[in-house]
Amino acid sequence: MLNRRYLRIKVMQGLYIHFQSHNHDVPLGERELMRSIDRIYDLYLLLMQFLIELRAVASNSADDGKNKRLPSKEDLEPNLRFIQNPVLLLLEESVSLANGIRQRKLNWGGEMEILRRTFVALRASEEYQEYMSAETLSFEAEREFIVHVFKKYVADSEQLETYIEEQSLYWPNDMNMAVAPMIIKTLESLQPDSDKNFPLLPLFKDAVEDRDFVVDLYRKTIIHDKDCEQMIGEKTRNWEVERIAMMDVLLMKMAITEVMHFQSIPIKVSLNEYIEISKLYSTPKSKVFINGVLDKLVIDLKEKQLIQKTGRGLIE
Repeated sequence: MLNRRYLRIKVMQGLYIHFQSHNHDVPLGERELMRSIDRIYDLYLLLMQFLIELRAVASNSADDGKNKRLPSKEDLEPNLRFIQNPVLLLLEESVSLANGIRQRKLNWGGEMEILRRTFVALRASEEYQEYMSAETLSFEAEREFIVHVFKKYVADSEQLETYIEEQSLYWPNDMNMAVAPMIIKTLESLQPDSDKNFPLLPLFKDAVEDRDFVVDLYRKTIIHDKDCEQMIGEKTRNWEVERIAMMDVLLMKMAITEVMHFQSIPIKVSLNEYIEISKLYSTPKSKVFINGVLDKLVIDLKEKQLIQKTGRGLIE
């Protein structure tokens, strides 16, 4: 489930493309932005499916052992603990996961080598050997192991990161900041009495409100671009706006737009969000610089009564 900070980050990415592009087609940019957000759910479903396919690779490996010309006792009587892991079986039987994958036409069919290499690395690990050799395991322990597998062999996989980056330049970032937490939360929600109809996480907390927020922030930042740039220029007289890091300028424009034109969001929330985003996407000194400029701007806007909020305490 995407939080508002990550929605702001996606808008920032869309605006960066808009202002860098020679084609300032706002409706087209908006559609591309919403498509990039919707595709986050593709990645969520794909990586859940990856765990199912990993189980299938393990099952095929066990069958191959039985079909050897001279199979060993271990080949003939393979340890099926991973294949029978109850969490993997729940994923395998999930109606909502199967429906989502089918509707979005997702599959790993052409990437079996990634799956095979992942299973080989997992099978050779010490934690896998310990898991397979344990006498008995609770459902919680089985679930904990699958969460560990996801974190180490999926979320932190360099070969998988290379693959998903080929599908979308945004996906590695989406993986780390949005999808991995969603999948971990989904796995940790599973219980022994969960059935094949257990719910997956939605992409949005409130689909209508969140989509409106994204579209409004994108459009209004573009509409008020020149006004925001002038305000920033007035508070950075010792700097030429063109020489300030573009990402810093963009984040300040988004913050000013949100402060002035989003009546239900407290000023402090808007300022804190963009300062936190600057720590991730701009220069090491950006936090202090952006904070200082925005503080001056907010003081002026309050004095000129240019900030209108609909709730008590939102203008503080």
